[in-house]
Amino acid sequence: MGSAPRPRASWPITLVAALFGVSALVLVVSDDGEEATPAASTPVAQQVDLKKLPESSTFTTIKKAPRDPRPDRTPDGTVVRPKRVVAIYDDVDGTPFARLAPKQFGDTWLPVITRNRSWVQVLLPSKPNGSTGWLRAGDLTQAKSRYLVRVNLRDRELELFKDDARIGRWTVAIGADETPTPTGRTFVLGQIIDDKQRFSPVILPLGTHSDTLDSYGGGPGTVALHGWTDPSVFGKAVSHGCVRVPDEALEQLRSVPTGTPVMVDKA
Repeated sequence: MGSAPRPRASWPITLVAALFGVSALVLVVSDDGEEATPAASTPVAQQVDLKKLPESSTFTTIKKAPRDPRPDRTPDGTVVRPKRVVAIYDDVDGTPFARLAPKQFGDTWLPVITRNRSWVQVLLPSKPNGSTGWLRAGDLTQAKSRYLVRVNLRDRELELFKDDARIGRWTVAIGADETPTPTGRTFVLGQIIDDKQRFSPVILPLGTHSDTLDSYGGGPGTVALHGWTDPSVFGKAVSHGCVRVPDEALEQLRSVPTGTPVMVDKA
């Protein structure tokens, strides 16, 4: 996506381990350049005390968040980023239940799954899995990812698409039976790049968490796409929920923008 910056972040090994085991941010402005105008009730939004709302992040659980109504439908690649800390609503002109910051793992980009007037519904990074919320389009910057990641748990494969054309397919390792990889639609939440890290120089934390582990390695049980040093694991169900990919796939995933949809099909 165009000329957006390419953030590179090196995290301590202990924090990397806290993720389950993304790449440089490349965003292009959407073709139509659409940015909806603020809703008529904007003055009401200004009365919201954001400090009293919990923040939606990979570290939080927000039980009031609406669930994804169509977890099997692939988003069109439209992504949005808040210009500042904003309120998240349970519906169009609804009740605020959380707040969203413009940075988490670098810039916060979330996939749009529905539009309604000057509102957009997005997938959220907080627990429970499949959490969504509504944002005022006027508070957001919009872009579009040309990529899609699809993980097929039955075949234990990861496919990477660009402009609707498949550009790669690899055999991967998925979650073990007791710690399965969560299914449904999610997204690339952030990017951790450390070329000196032998375990996985690129880690792509996703906007989803283990369904069976509340925490892992001191972290919140965030599921990720990452490499692995032992290629014998590929094709097997052996991880704690993450998807382990071969080196060639990991190199390709460096180009995938934050916010890109990730579809995880049921086994």
